[in-house]
Amino acid sequence: MRVVTARDYDQMSRKASYIVASRVILNPKCVLGLATGDTPKGLYRELAFLFRAGDVDFSGVTTFNLDEYVGLAPDHPNSYQSYMREHFFRFVNVSPGRRHIPDGTVPDLAAECRRYEAAIERAGGIDLQILGLGRDGHIGFNEPDVKFETGTHVVTLAESTLEANARFFAHAGDVPRSAISMGIRTIMSARRILLLAAGAEKAEAIRGAVLGAVTPDLPASVLQLHPNVTVIVDEAAARTL
Repeated sequence: MRVVTARDYDQMSRKASYIVASRVILNPKCVLGLATGDTPKGLYRELAFLFRAGDVDFSGVTTFNLDEYVGLAPDHPNSYQSYMREHFFRFVNVSPGRRHIPDGTVPDLAAECRRYEAAIERAGGIDLQILGLGRDGHIGFNEPDVKFETGTHVVTLAESTLEANARFFAHAGDVPRSAISMGIRTIMSARRILLLAAGAEKAEAIRGAVLGAVTPDLPASVLQLHPNVTVIVDEAAARTL
């Protein structure tokens, strides 16, 4: 595990964009695993800048998102379909046919999880998986106590996650209480992983993920077992390392 400390959020985002862009340049048909939330917004902004400058071409890239809320239609403003359009896809040339996000509206969620896993396998697996980090150490929507051997699955969101995401909704009660998420097994199958964290509120989770025991109580700690992980944190998140 390689840990890189950036001065601030903007520098963290730029450093991350260079890693992602270099992977796309070296392998124009690579498969990217994408994250949502506040943390990767700067990364997507920087990648859009590199695309506009002509430095990187996403036309051959395939993407798989980590997760999606159960019950939100793709055009719902708080769906991750909408998030990805707003913050990344409308600025770059990833083909619509190469963009993959779980569908949380289907009647058979278990079948959707199996379909999503199969689609990742058909694409040849994920070359570079981008991750954010929850304050409780979750990655994707894999909450504490998740089984490490789990593939894409339906999760019940922890109260801390519901509280953290409530700011995106008009009312706290509007936050969906479940989601489809890539599991730890799926994440760990990626050939490379890039974990991003910014802010003092992520410091303890980063310490546990990097230096703590490997335990389902802090899902990100499993990344210590992966052979190719880069962690980029700002100075605030790195303060306990």
